[in-house]
Amino acid sequence: MTKSSEWDDIYRQYSGRVMGYMTARVQRREEAEDLCADVFEKVFRKMEAYDKEKAAIGTWIYTIARNTVIDYYRKNRPTAELNENLAWDKEIDESILKDETLEELAAAVEKLPPDLQNIVVLAYFERIPLIEVSKIVHFSYRTVKLKHQKALKLLRESLEKE
Repeated sequence: MTKSSEWDDIYRQYSGRVMGYMTARVQRREEAEDLCADVFEKVFRKMEAYDKEKAAIGTWIYTIARNTVIDYYRKNRPTAELNENLAWDKEIDESILKDETLEELAAAVEKLPPDLQNIVVLAYFERIPLIEVSKIVHFSYRTVKLKHQKALKLLRESLEKE
């Protein structure tokens, strides 16, 4: 496989996912598109540095995406929150979704601390297994599992109050 076709395959496979990831984290679609383009520019430039022994390609790309969002908020809006229209997967804990609308759930997620928001979005919106989430957020797997449990508990409590 040529380098160009390998790059094309990676872009095709991950561009939609990275765009979804960005859309869930910034207020305007144009910003999400710019950030997505930035991510793939970095991926292309750093392709030689990628080590498949250290992480799966998807984990590496999401790490770049996560760092791009962090840099964006450091530069532009250090106090901005997640988009209110955050999309959710149907596989999220059914007991949470039973009587709640997605808007109420998104509002509850926005009340979570940023590290818990990130874990919930990666696990449910992006459908990334917690073991991979741990690599993206740079916490141990055990810590991510504990934070995940805490996030779900806080979501339940928040939704029960409303």
